[in-house]
Amino acid sequence: MTAPAPAGDDPRGVAPDVTAMRRAKRPKSVVAGPFGHPFHAVAVTIPIGAWSAGLVFDLISFFVPDPEPYVVGARVLVVIGIVGAIAASVLGFLDFLTLAKGTRARRTALAHMTCNTAALVLFVVSAALRFATPSEVNVAAFVIGVVAFAGVGVSGWLGGELAYRFGVRVADESVQVEAFR
Repeated sequence: MTAPAPAGDDPRGVAPDVTAMRRAKRPKSVVAGPFGHPFHAVAVTIPIGAWSAGLVFDLISFFVPDPEPYVVGARVLVVIGIVGAIAASVLGFLDFLTLAKGTRARRTALAHMTCNTAALVLFVVSAALRFATPSEVNVAAFVIGVVAFAGVGVSGWLGGELAYRFGVRVADESVQVEAFR
């Protein structure tokens, strides 16, 4: 077990829990991806891309004479996003399990997970409304999708904090330094 760094290393005078920090960089399972290459970060591109394209299809459907192909396309994309989000959430939860309780990283991860869960529920509601009117533009489904997508944006920012600021599931600095020699 590694001893915590001296309090002088942190401008707030608080010694970091180096063991917890290193544990957050290691995969909980091979399913989560190898050290330094978390699969969660790759998997989230599927729902984000599908939901982005779905919103574009929704917008197009408001302005074309025959909106049905775009309405159907948006509905399919929302469903693809839901399925992709469920898969990404499993991988994200494996990363969450590496975080020590009581840490800022874990609290941020809980907020990230909460935003994602709320967005997923809203997209499920949006999909249900879309299936209720399969060939027509559904304004309520669109508005709910926009709100859900805003939640995904907030969650993405929190995910960026976890990866880029806190270094969750990225390589140790000792590994990173090799790239700069």
